[in-house]
Amino acid sequence: WIWVGIGLVVALLYLPLIPPLLFSVVPENANEGSATLRWYGEMWKNPLLTGAMLTSLEAGIIVAIVTPILSLVAAMAIRELRVPRLVLLLMLLPLFVPGVSMGLASALFFRVLGIAPSLTTITLVQILWALPFATLVVLTAMSTFDPVYLEAGYMSGANRWRAFRDIELPLIWPGISGAATFSLILSFNETIRTSIVQGPLNTVQTYIWSTYKQIGLSPTLYALMTLLIGVTVGLVGIYLVRGMRRV
Repeated sequence: WIWVGIGLVVALLYLPLIPPLLFSVVPENANEGSATLRWYGEMWKNPLLTGAMLTSLEAGIIVAIVTPILSLVAAMAIRELRVPRLVLLLMLLPLFVPGVSMGLASALFFRVLGIAPSLTTITLVQILWALPFATLVVLTAMSTFDPVYLEAGYMSGANRWRAFRDIELPLIWPGISGAATFSLILSFNETIRTSIVQGPLNTVQTYIWSTYKQIGLSPTLYALMTLLIGVTVGLVGIYLVRGMRRV
């Protein structure tokens, strides 16, 4: 019964991912054969879509670099300060704010500051969304670290920064790299908040959503969705394989 339950859960999670793959290879005409990869090529002929891909890539790289750094600072604050629960609550509280409300509040905040919608506003919103998750990942990695190693570093004459850099950082690095991977995936997938602050730009997800609302789904969109699903699963798979090799 346990295996049956696991099978049902896995089916519930992954069966919805199959239809986009099937519809992405459907030919437009019967003479094209039973399946075609034409729609995967059509994606790259759309300048709006290629521009959205570039924006997503730029935002994803920035989010993947900045978010782990901020999450490491937040995790150290939770560990070092006398009010860890308060700091943790402040870090996780944005997760409970509805996405539309958070996006509108961020857009208003940027307007008050005079910041025009741009790649900057997109990355800031995505960093704020990814930061709580990344902080939890880094905290989990830090929880396995034994502070005795730092004490040994202090006794050898190392200051706090050098002890952290030479002893703790290498040991918790898998957590930091995992936070970077997770932040990158969240950046690629974020839609609601981004659509409110993006201005004239588009990310891949906001392009898919706006196109769906205007003209509905198409084989090209199915191909794009399948590509994104594959990239996300691939990134997670790479991280899991790297983690298994360390073990």
